[in-house]
Amino acid sequence: MKLNRREFFRNSALAGAGVIAAPSLLTSRAAAAEEIPVGVLFSHTGGLSIIEKSLNDATLMAIDEINAKGGINGRKIKAIVEDGASDPKTFNEKASKLVVRDRVVSAFACYTSASRKAVLPVFEKRNNLLFYPTYYEGFECSKNVVYTGSTPNQQLSVFIPWIINTLGKKKFFIVGSNYIYPREMAKVCKILIEKNGGEWVADEYLELGHSEWGSMVNKIKSSGCDVVLSNVVGDSVVAFYREFKNQGLTHDKLPICASVTSEVEIAAMGAEYAAGSYTSFPYFQAIDTDRNKAFVERYRAYVKDPKAVTHHAMESCYYQVHIWAQAAAKVGADLTPDKIRLALLGSEFDAPNGHVKIDAENQHSYLTPRIAQWQADGQGKIVHQLDAPIRPLPYVAYGETESNLYCKAAGLDSTKLKQ
Repeated sequence: MKLNRREFFRNSALAGAGVIAAPSLLTSRAAAAEEIPVGVLFSHTGGLSIIEKSLNDATLMAIDEINAKGGINGRKIKAIVEDGASDPKTFNEKASKLVVRDRVVSAFACYTSASRKAVLPVFEKRNNLLFYPTYYEGFECSKNVVYTGSTPNQQLSVFIPWIINTLGKKKFFIVGSNYIYPREMAKVCKILIEKNGGEWVADEYLELGHSEWGSMVNKIKSSGCDVVLSNVVGDSVVAFYREFKNQGLTHDKLPICASVTSEVEIAAMGAEYAAGSYTSFPYFQAIDTDRNKAFVERYRAYVKDPKAVTHHAMESCYYQVHIWAQAAAKVGADLTPDKIRLALLGSEFDAPNGHVKIDAENQHSYLTPRIAQWQADGQGKIVHQLDAPIRPLPYVAYGETESNLYCKAAGLDSTKLKQ
């Protein structure tokens, strides 16, 4: 095949043969070569986009903040954004693209446990690093995942005793969406309810995205329960709370106490449907610190919405990028997932929720448990919080304690798991 003069010089330059190409071409390609590729994989479409769009925004906001300050050791972060479309199969396909074709050094991804379980084989097989920002059910120990949301002991281990001892509610109706997170959280709930002198009268599920809640609310009304423990996820939360109020139930007499409902779902449903109910999270927009107030204002400016709300999973998205960047800066030029992971262990960061630390054994996050009651303005009033962050225990429901860890740097000690 013949090459004309222009093609010859262009190809020679790219091959490093010493021929000088246009300065703008070399500059742009050199800059691209210096960029650090990371994956950003959340749902922009489908039923879970109600939450996951904000996770995407918070991640990109953190990346932009880091790049605005010069990036990591002078290298800019390049976000490769994909849409998981609220579908675990799509998450798996997009994760494979990011890891195999785009060769990202880490990925910030997933909201549901179903999507995390779908992408986990990709990250473990290719030895890449996933940052997962969502409060979750625990029962996982992977060196290829950094877990920055709360574990059950940072939510339910505080929440359920408080419901029983402070609210005086002892008969629990457990309700959730039908997939792994709500079902596993229900197991933890039952253990803690019984341990603290309560009882559960039902454990019911509807499919993720389900919008017809009339029959379920009827079951709740006739069950004899005095509190509802909700592990309902996504836009189903909106339909559930609206039906609850529409059937005449009130949170002062029969409160919904949730492990999932956040500022986003409250805004979507209308504050009047949730006022008086409760949620347990390490982060609420209402945290009264200068650091958090500044974070809320920056986020609103970033998304160009003066009424945008912040919430736990998106705040985890934000701080996990910054704590990742700290680790990447320690590594230097040769960024690999293994080196980033090792640099990350034990890292600390002052996040909007407070001081956080990545546990050097299980790669989960030290976080401060809080409980809030939802108000008429759509914000949570913090009614209980611990004084300091507590150690994450992903296997607390199976007997794990701070002095008897199941998930350690060497891996999971499966002999300790109770059958």
